[in-house]
Amino acid sequence: MTLAVGPDALDQIRRHGESDYPHECCGLLIGSFAADGGKVAQEIFPISNAREEAAKRNRFLIAPADLMRGEKHARQRLLDVVGFYHSHPDHPAVPSAFDLEHAWPVYSYVIVSVRDGVAFDLFSYELRSDRSRFDAEDLVKGP
Repeated sequence: MTLAVGPDALDQIRRHGESDYPHECCGLLIGSFAADGGKVAQEIFPISNAREEAAKRNRFLIAPADLMRGEKHARQRLLDVVGFYHSHPDHPAVPSAFDLEHAWPVYSYVIVSVRDGVAFDLFSYELRSDRSRFDAEDLVKGP
């Protein structure tokens, strides 16, 4: 699959990861589902990591109220939540076993690796419908 991303969204994700370092950052990808099965993320919706302080270093949590705020934000723009993003502080930008356990098929999952406070690799993944593993998604520049 393909995730087309708005011109500023990837930079905003990188900056969010850097500003929340050494904790994981998180947020929503707001956009639309394409007819060919791909997705277009026109903007991001940053969310504060709701995990307890000690766990923020290697886990993120989106509180239900924050998810509802993001969904409302998307609907007001006649858009959808097409995915989620988060950072991996001092760890590669690949899904973890925890990510696999908590992800949903259909959505895109963008992960940015932040090492010593600087964002490096950034990749997108989609969970298979049988929930067995993530597949890499092509990231392309979108509207």
